[in-house]
Amino acid sequence: MKTEKQIIICNCCKKVIQEPTGIPHGEFLHVEKEWGYFSGKDGEKQEFDVCEACYDAWIKSFQIPVKTIEVTELV
Repeated sequence: MKTEKQIIICNCCKKVIQEPTGIPHGEFLHVEKEWGYFSGKDGEKQEFDVCEACYDAWIKSFQIPVKTIEVTELV
């Protein structure tokens, strides 16, 4: 099945992360969440993309630091 490439834009800063041609402008985090019972968003699915710069700024606000594990074999 052929899928069309789409533009990916950071939800925080509106920076273009990937062009429709599929050419990336850097790494990013894609998040998808389906909310369940006992949440104020029951039955909703949300998704967003965050560029690396916004991700770095975001995790600095965390009360508990993100666990970092060094990967020695890159594929």
